[in-house]
Amino acid sequence: MVKIYLDPGHGGTDPGATANGLKEKDLTLKIAKKVQDYLKDYKDVSVKMSRTTDTTIELVKRTIDANNWGADYFVSIHINAGGGSGYEDFIYNGNVSSATISYQNVMHGEIRKATPYFKNRGKKRANFHVLRESKMPGFLSESGFIDNKADANRLKQSSVIDQIAQGHVNGLVRVFGLKKNTPVKTVASGSTYTVKRGDTLSAIAKKYGTTVDKLVKDNNIKNPNLIRVGQKLKVSGSAVKYYTVKSGDNLSKIAKKHGISLDKIKKLNPSIKNYNLIRPGQKIRVK
Repeated sequence: MVKIYLDPGHGGTDPGATANGLKEKDLTLKIAKKVQDYLKDYKDVSVKMSRTTDTTIELVKRTIDANNWGADYFVSIHINAGGGSGYEDFIYNGNVSSATISYQNVMHGEIRKATPYFKNRGKKRANFHVLRESKMPGFLSESGFIDNKADANRLKQSSVIDQIAQGHVNGLVRVFGLKKNTPVKTVASGSTYTVKRGDTLSAIAKKYGTTVDKLVKDNNIKNPNLIRVGQKLKVSGSAVKYYTVKSGDNLSKIAKKHGISLDKIKKLNPSIKNYNLIRPGQKIRVK
């Protein structure tokens, strides 16, 4: 499991840079939340954020939290200021691992590709606390200048926030070789199923949330034990739907999210022996 620590810069009583009707603390939180959301589509990755709301978090608490959690990568998200324009990123200016340098190269390239409208200010080093005190490789991005009108106008666009976030995600995917969750297809109600070798009416009925008797009736089957490969069957049961378990999920949360009872979700998943032990990536039937 890859552990990514996301650090939206500033927050609470510390607004960060402010200009052109924008506050850095708001932009960094929006970007970080998008990154966290996009990473839910990938396997074996866990995300923790230094803050998820507009709260004041001291720098030392951010690095202590990441170090205690055992993060694999510390990603601090910022917006620049000071009269310039464009994008740049940083790693610590002291002794760093080869991984820290390699990761910066990848992250810089992917964020640049996602935000080509920002001037490229390059890959840099600095003695920032979060980079110096984090025990794992650390990376700090500065996406645009809040006090530059052109950059600020872009930062006001939700599509640009999405692109900045996507650039960070693309970098993380490449750095850690993340793979997307395999989607489980929902079986549409009222569709047609082609019988395959080894199929039985019982197995087909279970897959489509219907009964053998209904399949027999809808398809005028004379002998339920004799179905042939290639035969087309009408399957008019309710749609079958699965959910992929994410980090932090439990059956109660999943049931509530899909508007069903906990007892119902247990009945739909009889193969689960211990309902308190479900794992990220596991497929849970919810309909």
